[in-house]
Amino acid sequence: MVEPVYVVLGATGGIGSALCRRLVAAGARLTIAARDCKRTRALGTELGVHAVPIDATCATHVDRCFAEALSHHGRIDGVANCVGSILLKPAHLTTDDEWAGALTTNLTSAFFTVRAAVRAMTRTGGAVVLLSSAAARLGIANHEAIAAAKAGIIGLMLSAAASYAGRRIRVNAVAPGLVRTPLTEVLTGSDASLQAVSALHPLGRVGEPEEVASAIAWLLDPAQAWVTGQVLGIDGGLATVRSRA
Repeated sequence: MVEPVYVVLGATGGIGSALCRRLVAAGARLTIAARDCKRTRALGTELGVHAVPIDATCATHVDRCFAEALSHHGRIDGVANCVGSILLKPAHLTTDDEWAGALTTNLTSAFFTVRAAVRAMTRTGGAVVLLSSAAARLGIANHEAIAAAKAGIIGLMLSAAASYAGRRIRVNAVAPGLVRTPLTEVLTGSDASLQAVSALHPLGRVGEPEEVASAIAWLLDPAQAWVTGQVLGIDGGLATVRSRA
């Protein structure tokens, strides 16, 4: 069996690193990319995979990552963008820089990833998975900037899925609820705050990185060759279920 080749951006984050470990355990070959050079190379050494430190909000960096991945592996079968940020502020307290940062980190990095992935897989086909959020699918107070950025990712995904279906490039997204990662420690770090945010999810707890990674890996898998243009909610029912009257 030919080992699949995947590129994972945002590889050193909670979800990204869980995804990398899962894919390697399943026998995939990887190129991993993230901003922190030391952590990226350390994870690459740990997993025995090709590591490329980049800033995913810079188009030339993303293009270089894909060029190096093609040179190293000879092909790319799938791409996951796990780059993201969190900003919990109402609109009237959000600065221009914070707004721009939320859009750049989340939506711009996703666009650059889609563009580079399509160019790399245009003859062979493949899969792209983007990271949205449950906050893009329902109204949650104090999420205006991040909700807008993550909703933009859904729009990007849908349009790209339509544009590139004829080239056999599948484009999907996952939309997690609150996941226990270093990025969300401000919300999960104390028992009181963890209890409060857990209660927002109908299943009564926050998610774990491995649960989101499992969904991304499923969408990347060539066995899902008839799945495109979908948003897969990995959110404990947050965006769609009301378990209490």
